Amino acid sequence: MGSKLKVAGLIALGAVAGALTTMQLQATARSATAPLPLEEMQQLAAVFGLVKTDYVEPVDEKKLITDAIGGMVAGLDPHSQYFDKKSFKEFREGTTGRFVGVGIEIGMEDGLVKIVSPIEGSPAFRAGLKAGDLITKIDDAAVKGLTMDQAVKRMRGEPSTKVTLTVFRKSESRSFPVTITREEIRVQSVRAKLIEPGYGWIRVSQFQDRTVDDFVRKLEDLYKQEPNMKGMVLDLRNDPGGLLEGAVAVAAAFLPSDVVVVTTNGQIAESKATFKASPDNYMRRGGSDPLKRLPAALKTVPMVVLVNEGSASASEIVAGALQDHHRAVVMGGQTFGKGSVQTVKPLSQIDPGPRHRARRDDRRNRRRQCVRRAAHPRGRSAEAPGEPGRIG
Repeated sequence: MGSKLKVAGLIALGAVAGALTTMQLQATARSATAPLPLEEMQQLAAVFGLVKTDYVEPVDEKKLITDAIGGMVAGLDPHSQYFDKKSFKEFREGTTGRFVGVGIEIGMEDGLVKIVSPIEGSPAFRAGLKAGDLITKIDDAAVKGLTMDQAVKRMRGEPSTKVTLTVFRKSESRSFPVTITREEIRVQSVRAKLIEPGYGWIRVSQFQDRTVDDFVRKLEDLYKQEPNMKGMVLDLRNDPGGLLEGAVAVAAAFLPSDVVVVTTNGQIAESKATFKASPDNYMRRGGSDPLKRLPAALKTVPMVVLVNEGSASASEIVAGALQDHHRAVVMGGQTFGKGSVQTVKPLSQIDPGPRHRARRDDRRNRRRQCVRRAAHPRGRSAEAPGEPGRIG
């Protein structure tokens, strides 16, 4: 029996090593200056073979590879993530504003789930969870060692089912359990009202696919009610961020044309970019500029931006741009400090041949990886660590 396991392990090890050698040759062909570290890849193959043969129970090979990829991407920073088809579908549900879960935007810190912000009106919001809380257990499972994707899967589920989160609150130096009933989360990303005659309030709770259109429609309604607006409050508290183009558009609504909203930088050419208050930088292909419908007075109306520790990413980009251009007074607590920009891309696959090539894109897994660091117009980094990079 032992010799059979050894043979099986050697076969598995040889197959993985052969695949890795092929990857090495392909990578070297693509980039002679940056070959894959063959010795380390061989170590990975060796560990794969040992786990395959020596673990206490049989392990699925595909799961081993998937978990290895997930761990590699998750180890880059708290926000990068590897998606299989199911988790990518769940990610897309989040950007459209509908999914079943507890309703929190999360990151990772020291191997634990960190709440960036509870979604307004969600079960987590009603349960009193706060930005900065750390989740140490999900039901009976310790979070330490889970990827962000695995943690999300444990918190999501069917409507009306319960999940118990063990939460550590730094500010109070205590841990406590919270039992939450899952429900369908429908995020209304924009709300607005007249505070009093002449003064408007508009709230963006997350930057989603429809946020810009909803934002424009709400502002149009405000100006119909009050054509002579004297002041505007843009409320970005507990806004965990979202789509970069949405942030550029919201900032552009209040800024002069063509001024810089945010700059990004990274290793690859496409990550080095300057986003301006220009339709080319926020419009979707083939669409019309939704900001054209807004009154010109919006560019000069006195305004205040409200932020707190739950304001992150795209909301920090908006607040930072309006602050740097002296367009608004930014008020509130220290913001979260997330200035990295993730891009979701399908993984390249070995060509499966002409019979399967047409359907290849549908089967691709994807990675969400930090490819850019964002900076505010005056050059301040938007990324933690570093207090100067945060909005306060």
